[in-house]
Amino acid sequence: MKEIAVLVLGEESIKTARSIQDNFPSTRIYGLAKRTSSADFTFTDFAQTCQTLFKQQLSIVGICSAGILIRSLAPILGNKIAEPPVIAISEDGSVVVPLLGGVTGANELAIMIAEVFQTKAAITSNGTNRFKTTLLSPLPQYKLLNSIEQGKEFLSDLLAGATVKINGEATWLNNSNLPLSEVATHTITITDRDYLPDLSSSHLAYQYIPPRGKLSIVGIGAGSLTGITPQVKEILRTGTDIVGYQTYIKLVEPLINNKIIHSSDNRQELDRAKLAINLAQQGRSVVVISSGDAGIFGMASAVLEIIDQMPSNLDFEINISPGISAVQTLAAKVGAPIGHDFCVISLSDQLKPWSIIEQRLRSAAAADFVIALYNPASLTRREQLEISKQILLEYRASTTPVVVGKNLDRTGEEIEITSLEKLDPKTVNMQTILIVGSSKTKIIRQNDREWVYTPRSFTF
Repeated sequence: MKEIAVLVLGEESIKTARSIQDNFPSTRIYGLAKRTSSADFTFTDFAQTCQTLFKQQLSIVGICSAGILIRSLAPILGNKIAEPPVIAISEDGSVVVPLLGGVTGANELAIMIAEVFQTKAAITSNGTNRFKTTLLSPLPQYKLLNSIEQGKEFLSDLLAGATVKINGEATWLNNSNLPLSEVATHTITITDRDYLPDLSSSHLAYQYIPPRGKLSIVGIGAGSLTGITPQVKEILRTGTDIVGYQTYIKLVEPLINNKIIHSSDNRQELDRAKLAINLAQQGRSVVVISSGDAGIFGMASAVLEIIDQMPSNLDFEINISPGISAVQTLAAKVGAPIGHDFCVISLSDQLKPWSIIEQRLRSAAAADFVIALYNPASLTRREQLEISKQILLEYRASTTPVVVGKNLDRTGEEIEITSLEKLDPKTVNMQTILIVGSSKTKIIRQNDREWVYTPRSFTF
């Protein structure tokens, strides 16, 4: 999506601006210097700033009156075909009004912003309101071959009572209210050609350009929607297909309405990766979800493993977006136990032998790393954590702090600060992560609460 410039005149509007930024990561917030203190950028002259951003073809969202936007841009308005979207929003986000750029997507952007604030955009375009679509601003994979003038006249005819027949498949028109008729006065043609000889104000044509597939692998954090980064929220919002473990898909259900869902069991990582790659090769925008960070014991490695086995280059875009890992989430809830060198080890022997796990535990313990333990136990794996505890006790004092976190950021969250000696493996399951401190990790008490931290300086 094109970068959005949000202009605010006072600090009280920053909250609304941040709500937009949370949902559209390409947003930059510009604040009036003498009245704001937390904007991304500041300005002193509103009109000059508006004009500069307008000339740069940025989408402009003013959290201000429509009048000041209109007066600021009036001197440089000329070619409506080249105008970027300009939208006015009330301070609380309850009113969203597209002012300019109907041809370049202002109405569509206004509708998406209005959804953020659970309101309706004030769309004044007769064509958009009546037909529930815009013929002059199709989806990116459809290119209007007519001139804008022909398109405007075509739309005016439909508003006056003309009917239309569609030749070909235009997905963005499927749910429209266009006056369709098999015996029509006007025609819309979808073609794979970049030129048709008989275009006119009664015959519109769109070239269909097959979209290049996109495969995004994202981390959704520990389980709370508030722990998902704005970048990942945008990817979830714009994807066509969501691929993931059924439990993780349920965690993001509010963000993936109207998507095609491909859910599966937890142990089918490689099958999910193959499915996602196949869908992306078909030109779809596929999002593979992992809990925590996709690159830490997550789906990013599984997808790249399958790609590594494929014989040729794949013609789709690959994007890996980070999430907040479980170790970061747990650490933040108790202080800073990973404030110095640390490592992460999975106790699952599904994909590697126990001998390797034991070797790594001993090496990490001998090196005095803080150690985060993932996948510590399951219904069928109960002895590994007990063995790990005994190994660690060979290198660590029995009083070494241990943080135990269950169901992080989910219903039933439990966090315990204990010691290595008192750690009870019987209370641990697959929804648990542990952080075992180093020899320098400390527990302190402030205001009747315990905090755990590992000093940044490492002295003997």
